[in-house]
Amino acid sequence: MAAAISAKIFKYLDELNKNNNREWFNDHKNLYTEAQNEFGIFVENLIQELGKYDEKVAKLDAKKSLLRIYRDIRFSKDKTPYKTYFGASLGMGKSNEKAGHYLHIEPGKSFVASGIYLPEAAVLKIIRKEISVFKDDFLKTVDDKDFKKHYGELDREHELKKIPQGFEKEDPMAEYLKLKSFIGSHHLTNKDIMDKNAVQNLTAIMKSAKPLKDFLNAPFSDRAE
Repeated sequence: MAAAISAKIFKYLDELNKNNNREWFNDHKNLYTEAQNEFGIFVENLIQELGKYDEKVAKLDAKKSLLRIYRDIRFSKDKTPYKTYFGASLGMGKSNEKAGHYLHIEPGKSFVASGIYLPEAAVLKIIRKEISVFKDDFLKTVDDKDFKKHYGELDREHELKKIPQGFEKEDPMAEYLKLKSFIGSHHLTNKDIMDKNAVQNLTAIMKSAKPLKDFLNAPFSDRAE
């Protein structure tokens, strides 16, 4: 089984980026199939390894975790038909799991993200309430030294300028309550992805985000029961 992503995946994605049209894609379908299969095996290995530390991840189906290569262009000005990256969602939106991990493979732009990204309004409100009420538990997850080592601070993209309605302005968690996503990202170089120990290295990164993932999922599973 593949222990790492090979250079041919990056080569294929580079070529697809230069020739993002149906004719080229169909003429080189065999290259896409080879690249997708290799990525699928890598994700399967990653699920098996991370699953040793996270039983929810262990139950995931690698094939169902892979993102489709086809873009939804119905409402987009960009009409190129294919994504120029491979992606896998590990847990996000599966069963009662709102939070999880996402692996993105793209030449020079690869990354792993953990947490929850732009949840729907009802879910976001529940998470914000959890953070306000269980502030100490939440802070333990984002202040953890391993989490900070791999992810740094939570992403502040789409952050609100003011505290959301329904919360006190003086809430000690105000800066976190302004967030619309609760997610950390870790950039990966091509070399990182092709490293022979890539599965183990990615597992160590994602493992450090398990407390955050568990906190974000709690009101929809454990704590809600």
